[in-house]
Amino acid sequence: MVKTAVSLSGIQLENPVIPASGTFGFGYEFAEWYDINCLGAISVKGTTREPRFGNPAPRIAETPGGMLNAVGLQNPGIDKVVAEELPRLRQIYSKPILANISGFSMDEFVECCAKADASPHTNIIEVNVSCPNVHHGGMSFGTDPNMVYNVTKSVKAVCHKPVYVKLSPNVTDIVSIAKACKEGGADGLSLINTLMGMRLDIKKRKPILANLTGGLSGPAVFPVAVRMIWQVYEAVNLPIIGMGGVQSAEDVIEMMLAGATAVQVGAANLANPYACKEIIDNLPIVMERLGIQDIKEIIGGAH
Repeated sequence: MVKTAVSLSGIQLENPVIPASGTFGFGYEFAEWYDINCLGAISVKGTTREPRFGNPAPRIAETPGGMLNAVGLQNPGIDKVVAEELPRLRQIYSKPILANISGFSMDEFVECCAKADASPHTNIIEVNVSCPNVHHGGMSFGTDPNMVYNVTKSVKAVCHKPVYVKLSPNVTDIVSIAKACKEGGADGLSLINTLMGMRLDIKKRKPILANLTGGLSGPAVFPVAVRMIWQVYEAVNLPIIGMGGVQSAEDVIEMMLAGATAVQVGAANLANPYACKEIIDNLPIVMERLGIQDIKEIIGGAH
């Protein structure tokens, strides 16, 4: 019998498969399809201080090998998430929960992370630094090592639970960003977030998305994710949650060989609500075929 369990900063997961934030709602929505307790963990919908309706429609566009989204962090706000959404999920889900936090200022990150950390229903705080910093002209926190360091250090100061920083791939040097996270005290890293993209309607001669640009996800970004995970694993001694275009158990193993300890599944959930369950069901079969007895032993195994 193969072993699929992994550990993230001392938190045990029965398997390395996690639905990615923004593609699985608050988790309980999928419970009508299957028993979500088969999941290694759940990363819930990205949360901000204030409720957000999100961007105007259209905010989804198909692309070859993936999709663009400009949903815009639609969520009910941190207070409601802590008071209602997380307890509702915990009623039916007994495994680890990642609270995904976004902010538009340092104060917002600190406040939201502190509130998520105080919830008895969270296990890991996942900090999404891909949001624009309103105090620095809209530049993303995640594109500047100094800003990443400051966010990480400030959030760590108010959190008792492990803090994982979710990195943007829209940078020239992912390693410098990862090193800034480590210097700021991060317990782990999540990568990659979506790549910026755009589609045009050639009949209307204008952008398809109302927001003009959106985040590219799906199989098209998988090789980019594998490359960045590989680079970060070589440079920084922190556990990595890999993501970006994962579609199959084989993809999970490839990402783990590159250096990921666990793997998030994103866009695949939007095309097939059973995607995570099918990957989890297939994982032991693929492991046996490849002669892998314990999945922990392959983490970074291609280096």
